[in-house]
Amino acid sequence: MIRRFRREDAERISELITTTMRISNAKDYPPEDIDALVATQTPEHILRRAEWTHFYVAEDAGGIIGCGAIGPYWGSVDESCLFSIFVHPGHQGRGVGRRIIEALERDPFFLRAWRTEVPASVTGVPFYMKMGYRYKNGITEPDEKRLVRLEKRRERPE
Repeated sequence: MIRRFRREDAERISELITTTMRISNAKDYPPEDIDALVATQTPEHILRRAEWTHFYVAEDAGGIIGCGAIGPYWGSVDESCLFSIFVHPGHQGRGVGRRIIEALERDPFFLRAWRTEVPASVTGVPFYMKMGYRYKNGITEPDEKRLVRLEKRRERPE
């Protein structure tokens, strides 16, 4: 089940993100990079992100197994950005990530946007490509934050 985030989810989402980074991203990033990223994913950070995005949670048997958020791209009203998309390693490959993306793509932030960007981890690029996202400006290499910028474009409104 995909539902909207509630304040009491912040601790469990922080744990989910930490676990996923330490297991799933470990093959693509050195331990010191993972440690630095994990340190930023506090419950307080999750709550701040949820204040300006539409944050979603994937649940199974009452447990949080995935999450994702969508919000404006740098304050834009016609461009959006995906954030914090994670699926617990024990549930990856079962369609949870696809259902999260589908929920995000039904959200008003997505529907109003002619372009949606996702700052993807190297680990996540194949998944986002399967979901129809493409390299922004044809750049396939990670940026200085070690993220790959992907985007999905729709016809720009007149």
